[in-house]
Amino acid sequence: MAVLLLPVVKIGWDAATGGLGANPIEAVQNRLGFWTLVILALALVPTPAKDLLGVSWPQRLRRILGVTAFGYALAHFLFYVGVDKFFDWQTISRDLTRRPFLMVGFAALLCLVPLAVTSTDGWLLRLGYRRWKLLHRLVYVAAALAVVHFAWRVKADPTRPLLFAAVFALLLLARVPGWIRAARR
Repeated sequence: MAVLLLPVVKIGWDAATGGLGANPIEAVQNRLGFWTLVILALALVPTPAKDLLGVSWPQRLRRILGVTAFGYALAHFLFYVGVDKFFDWQTISRDLTRRPFLMVGFAALLCLVPLAVTSTDGWLLRLGYRRWKLLHRLVYVAAALAVVHFAWRVKADPTRPLLFAAVFALLLLARVPGWIRAARR
């Protein structure tokens, strides 16, 4: 799954070769956020792929995709904290309370934390499948919050946030037949 690290390699390459533009901090932030959403969307594909298409091999990728999406989200946040704000906690706390898109993005990250922590087989056994599955539905809350974060951040051109919103809505909608079958059992 080294392919999941290619966006970070590309960011590093562009940083080394001056390819990040006039505002490199913003460019890195934007790329990390974008790839968080892409990988989070990919992490949601395996279940509908199995339910609707009968394709089960993506199931093996779900956990690594989810943990990687969390890694990108955490990198996105840590880059903001460490590089953009230089660990100025006063400014960061002021930003979080005065800039709604940051508050929503932070809430999305907080939703992903328990999912990353409980992504192991050990946690699945400790929680039991039903509670584990219920907890992991937080991914849809995180996805919705991340899209709102993105939409409020870009302001001018809502095309990409709306595209992500449509993708996440379709992935959620694709789960409905499986939920209906499970409810009938």
